[in-house]
Amino acid sequence: MTLEGLVHDERMNAIIGWTLTGIIVLGSLESVLTSDPLWGGFGLLIVIVAATPASVTHDWTEMVAWPLLGVATVAVIVGGAGVAFETVVYLAVATLALIVVVDLEAFTSVELSRRFAIGFAVLTTMALQALWTVAQYYSDQWFGTEYVRSQTELQWDFVVVTVVGFAIGVLFQWYIARFEPAGAVSRTTNDAGSP
Repeated sequence: MTLEGLVHDERMNAIIGWTLTGIIVLGSLESVLTSDPLWGGFGLLIVIVAATPASVTHDWTEMVAWPLLGVATVAVIVGGAGVAFETVVYLAVATLALIVVVDLEAFTSVELSRRFAIGFAVLTTMALQALWTVAQYYSDQWFGTEYVRSQTELQWDFVVVTVVGFAIGVLFQWYIARFEPAGAVSRTTNDAGSP
């Protein structure tokens, strides 16, 4: 199998994507059952969003590009291990937001220009970070965890996750434009006239 086959073949994209999704499920279940149910729940949310196109269309090959799921897999597994947790959370939140945007763009009638898709991914990242913050607050209240330590830290979380979301959005849009992988949308005719 060549690199081109890994990038362009829809069937291979789905096989790799479902394998990575399975790894996320296992890592998330391990977190739910042993150490951190909130993080495990977040990982399962990634799985739900990634599997939605295949569930709706009943076509197992309808998956986002596997490199995006690869980033999500690394974030969930490393976060579950507790390594550099805050940094991994930024990456996971931004990746989930980008998966949402790619799902909308690739598997619905929604058409987004490249620039708008990046901006929308950043806004979605900020919204997901807000939901994550609320979840952390209630976890602290109900389960005695210590996620939220200070208001300053929360503010910096929003700044950093916004920058990470922008960077991942730009990198993924470059990847789509450069390689046109399976699980992504080719918008050559639409992007020609978009700003």
